[in-house]
Amino acid sequence: MSGTVARRTQADRRARTRGAILASAARGLSTYGYADLVLEQVARDAGYTRGALYHLFAGKEELALAVVEWVTETWDVEVRLPALSEADPLASLLTMARGHTLYCRRDVARVMLTLRVEFAGQDHPVGRAVGETIGRLETECAGLIAAGRDNGSIPPGPPARLTAVAFVGLIEAVAIQVAGQAPHDIELMERAVRGILGVAPVVSPSPPAHR
Repeated sequence: MSGTVARRTQADRRARTRGAILASAARGLSTYGYADLVLEQVARDAGYTRGALYHLFAGKEELALAVVEWVTETWDVEVRLPALSEADPLASLLTMARGHTLYCRRDVARVMLTLRVEFAGQDHPVGRAVGETIGRLETECAGLIAAGRDNGSIPPGPPARLTAVAFVGLIEAVAIQVAGQAPHDIELMERAVRGILGVAPVVSPSPPAHR
């Protein structure tokens, strides 16, 4: 085996190990939070030893920060970027809400909300990382809401930034509460989002009357 192939194989193994540990840590953080996360259990659930975990991450804080980054990156690819590809601001927001609902059908859905609640009011690196991520999303959504109001697809209402904060909080909470209730989770999410944006609901056609 050449040196290049050996290095590539080693890098692939390291990436697989890192991915498995991040997914395991995300599940653990979703369930137990940061304070009660046990690194040995994270490693065991991922199928690795504690030594393998510490070979990649110096400790709990570094691991949690990596999870926040990993969740942000996967959410961007699966939810944010498809939403932003929509031509209309309202369509972007609805697509984001639907995409987030689909994303939250997996067992890592509570990570950001759990960490945000746990570190509320504290100056902690993990709390700051979560806050910065959510803050960027709220700013982006505020821009979409303002653009929708400008083109008439979203009616006037409370300040765009405040509406965006409510929108982000709503899609977080609703997706978690209705997780596992497909396909109704998508319908309920869209109803909730249309309500907070002040947009008329989509009326389903009535079934034909029996003669």
